[in-house]
Amino acid sequence: MLRIIAITTATLAAAPAVAQTLDRVEYGPRPFYLIDRMEDGPLKDQLQSCQNQEASMSSFSIGHRGAPMQFPEHTVESNRAAALMGAGILECDVTFTADLELVCRHTQNDLHTTTNILATPLASTCITPFTPANGDTSATAECRTSEITLDEYRNLTPKMDAADGSATTVEAYLGGTAGWRTDLYSAEPAMLMTHAESIELFRDLGARFTPELKSPSVEMPFNGFTQEDYAQKLVDEYVAIGIPASDVWLQSFNLDDVLYWIEAAPDFGAQAVYLMDEYDIEGYSPMDAATWPNTMEELKAMGVNYIAPATWMLVTLEGGEIVPSELAIQAKAADLRIITWTIERSGPLVNGGGWYYQSIADAVNSDGVMYELIDVLAQDVGVEGIFSDWPATVTYYANCMGLE
Repeated sequence: MLRIIAITTATLAAAPAVAQTLDRVEYGPRPFYLIDRMEDGPLKDQLQSCQNQEASMSSFSIGHRGAPMQFPEHTVESNRAAALMGAGILECDVTFTADLELVCRHTQNDLHTTTNILATPLASTCITPFTPANGDTSATAECRTSEITLDEYRNLTPKMDAADGSATTVEAYLGGTAGWRTDLYSAEPAMLMTHAESIELFRDLGARFTPELKSPSVEMPFNGFTQEDYAQKLVDEYVAIGIPASDVWLQSFNLDDVLYWIEAAPDFGAQAVYLMDEYDIEGYSPMDAATWPNTMEELKAMGVNYIAPATWMLVTLEGGEIVPSELAIQAKAADLRIITWTIERSGPLVNGGGWYYQSIADAVNSDGVMYELIDVLAQDVGVEGIFSDWPATVTYYANCMGLE
């Protein structure tokens, strides 16, 4: 008889929104659903053989903004859900408020899609007020944390990250949640967090830390606050709470931030992660080193030890099979350690999987392909962690394969 420790979104939503150590990890039905949809073969057999394994936390499983497939991202509830699903590392994307307090938001200018700000008096602070859709012109708005104080920020109610571009009212604009996500667990207010509060929560949940320093939407310096001040304040909040550098993987898409940490905070810089968005460069290809702004050897020579490309950058197809990309091969040869993002952010995979699966789209026709991709990333590419919007998927694989 299949033994599944029962975890449901209802169970997660009912969990107390306070920091406390979890005494269990639970998978729920999602991993088994995905395994059932895999093509028959040795990997499916191996994953099925683990159906009675004891669930345990794994650092290979990284909560991407918590568990935002179904919970509002960067909230206490979302991160408790991720920890309950075994994510051994949790993420706070870090930006700052008008009074220079660090808070968890995916970007500095996402409040109009991740909170109810447009339906509150704080809508008057938005850099771009709500404008309804008109003909072929979509509805627009832009609201930034840098326009409000921390006290004002705490008055906002988080929601699923979405907006309806066809909306003619604020109420409609605040909808737009993708059909494969849900608003069911946003009905009662979730809890926003400062960066310092996220550190305490993650520590109490038994997880480690991977904060991402987000690029500001405002010009820096901001009221005398420089980019270096910003990068240093992130480190200082871990030091103040007594978190050892070995438990923290600082992240940034800005290579200069990573180099700053390597120089100014070397204990933390040793595990600083360079997030790679080089795909935005015209002509870039992870299969052609001539298109890269830096070779893997050059990054290593700068003192970078960790890189984090998107999943599709690390794989390609060869004879219809998923195999490592040239980027992955050269990163391994340069002794760079690799983390990747993001699993469970694409919805159903029956139509090719979209952006995160673009390099292997011809082989993507079922949700079961997700575990094939995870396996290649783990076994052939050698990634040390995978971000996921629903961490149970990665946790199950990690537990089955003995990845700590």
